[in-house]
Amino acid sequence: MEYIYAALILHSAGKEITEDGVKSILTAAGLDVDDARVKALVAALEDVNIDEALEKAAVVPAAATAAPSAPTVEEEKKEEEKKEEKKEDDTVAAAAGLGALFM
Repeated sequence: MEYIYAALILHSAGKEITEDGVKSILTAAGLDVDDARVKALVAALEDVNIDEALEKAAVVPAAATAAPSAPTVEEEKKEEEKKEEKKEDDTVAAAAGLGALFM
């Protein structure tokens, strides 16, 4: 994640995202730099429009932070069935207890 952040810092500063730039940011942060990861990141971002990617990404968190969805109909049915089964179990247990009175 730190590697992505370093690339975003460079982009935000209006600098070109290069291996040396990413390495210098990570080194300044006190991290051990993996050259292969830096090289892979820079290569992967070569043809990416970062501004466009950030705009698309900004939409996703808004949906993710929306209120939790209401239980689905299937979930509600399962809960009702569990409640009914529990009621039936309780009724059977109570009937068995009453039957003991008449023996």
